[in-house]
Amino acid sequence: MPENENYKYLARIMKALAHPSRLLILDRLREREHCVCELRDAIGADISTVSRHLAVLREAGIIDSRKQNNQVFYSLIFSCVLDACKCVLEHKVPQTRSRK
Repeated sequence: MPENENYKYLARIMKALAHPSRLLILDRLREREHCVCELRDAIGADISTVSRHLAVLREAGIIDSRKQNNQVFYSLIFSCVLDACKCVLEHKVPQTRSRK
């Protein structure tokens, strides 16, 4: 993949991660696969909102889904994206620090 394509791919992944609810979804999926209703309860949002977040993550290639009877279960494809988030949190700069 040419270097520019790598950056486009990374930007797509980062954009998909750029929402607190999607990060919470990924954190839950790190534990095990979940159905939409379980994720809805964890986030505290309606099904349509959770479904939109899941679609963003799936389109980015971060999660996968499987249908069982009338339920859809989601699982994390690669958890290393959460390792990057952990790294950022470990180096979090306090909000009170002034910017120059």
